[in-house]
Amino acid sequence: MQKTTIAAVLMLLLAGQHVLAADLYVYPAKGQTPDEQASDEGQCMAFAKQQTGFDPMSAPTATSPAPQQQGSVVGGAARGALLGTAVGAIGGNTKKGAKIGAASGGLMGGMRKNETRREQDQWAQQQSQNYYANRDNYNRAYGACLQGRGYTVQ
Repeated sequence: MQKTTIAAVLMLLLAGQHVLAADLYVYPAKGQTPDEQASDEGQCMAFAKQQTGFDPMSAPTATSPAPQQQGSVVGGAARGALLGTAVGAIGGNTKKGAKIGAASGGLMGGMRKNETRREQDQWAQQQSQNYYANRDNYNRAYGACLQGRGYTVQ
């Protein structure tokens, strides 16, 4: 499940990168030549990268989510049945103990699985938000640099 979530976040970030790259329009307001504009844009990209630590040309990376407890309905039911059998043996009714243990173990396993899924979804959302915030900071630094060189940036 973890690898699937990480892959989904990276694909989402890569798809979003193309949209964000088109966010800025640069106009040479002071009659700069195309060569001068290309040079200025390159220098401003380096400036923005140095100021923010973000490089829009590199593939997005994600941290790994914290290791999660693995839970499943079947696994929980099996563990619960074993425990219920042992407890039932003490009370004299192993069959009833196994049934109760399996039901409660299955319920707990399902709850753990849902909690893990929710935590992974929250982690993925946080990774996406971090990426967009970093990209926004980069765009602001890049735009400020170009404006300082006489370009209109929208």
